[in-house]
Amino acid sequence: MSDTEHKAAAPTSVRCFVVTVSDTRTEETDRSGRAIVDLLAAAGHVVVGRTIVKDEPLLVRDTVERQLANPDVQAIITTGGTGITSRDSTYEAVSGLLQKRLDGFGELFRMLSYHEIGPAAMMSRASAGLAAGRIIISLPGSESAVRLAVERLLIPELGHLVQQASR
Repeated sequence: MSDTEHKAAAPTSVRCFVVTVSDTRTEETDRSGRAIVDLLAAAGHVVVGRTIVKDEPLLVRDTVERQLANPDVQAIITTGGTGITSRDSTYEAVSGLLQKRLDGFGELFRMLSYHEIGPAAMMSRASAGLAAGRIIISLPGSESAVRLAVERLLIPELGHLVQQASR
């Protein structure tokens, strides 16, 4: 089956859960989480929930694991905690859960990001993979980075990713 045929058979609506990882953001100030929710909804996907957790590895991991156990969730998207500061822990918290990694996601994101912000793009540890048959995507905390990833990478492939992960 060709890529085009795979995409044609993929779901057009995916049930997603959004996790903002931040020590400082609130629902009112979480522009990145709100952007993800708005962009997904505009593309026909369903956001079944959204939360904000402190940048603590155990909290992040526990939150993701709860959503992996939720039968209503097909994809988990995190924002924040993917940089290289001492408080950035999303990469470590999520990578230990992944059964399969989608290295191409991070590579493509950094390539696209490089065209917007230059060599600082190398500091992003944006990543994606599969756990328990679900897609997990970890995005940076900046709103512009989130918009870039969701518009250019996720929206075009989310249904296809979910379809392939469930096979």
